[in-house]
Amino acid sequence: MSSITYHFGGKKGLYLAAADHIAVHMRERLGPLRERAEQLAADATREDTEAVLLAMLDAFAQTMLRPESAPWARFMAREQQEPTEGFARLWDGGMKGLAHAFLTLVGRCRPDLVEEECRAITVLLFGQALVLRVGRASVCHIMERDGLDEQDGAKLRGRLARNARCILREGS
Repeated sequence: MSSITYHFGGKKGLYLAAADHIAVHMRERLGPLRERAEQLAADATREDTEAVLLAMLDAFAQTMLRPESAPWARFMAREQQEPTEGFARLWDGGMKGLAHAFLTLVGRCRPDLVEEECRAITVLLFGQALVLRVGRASVCHIMERDGLDEQDGAKLRGRLARNARCILREGS
């Protein structure tokens, strides 16, 4: 306990340091794709825009499938349910930029939609990837598996990409 107090000023400081650590990990993992999305010219082709969006979604899904995401996904899920200052650090430190870039790409793929509908699409596409970690027990039961291997992950990621393409091309 004295080490926690010395290094972090107490349990709250340790908790916030954990939030900062997770935000850094998210930026390292997904930041290059976010930067690619932000650098994509406003007049980029629909296909190029969709490709960047799908790459971002797939990278997020891959992260959710990795075993090392389990501890910090639990942390993030807890902060989603009952936000504290930790959520603000997660949001500002990594999630906000990713969500904004993704929302911008959805809007470019679906210029026929109002912003609120693009926001709904963003939420629900990320939700499909998030369930791979947060709903892992149910996913395994539905897939009739004790755990998910690389083939299962590839199958789920492929379906996610096809779902996203359907949504992004609807009305085109």
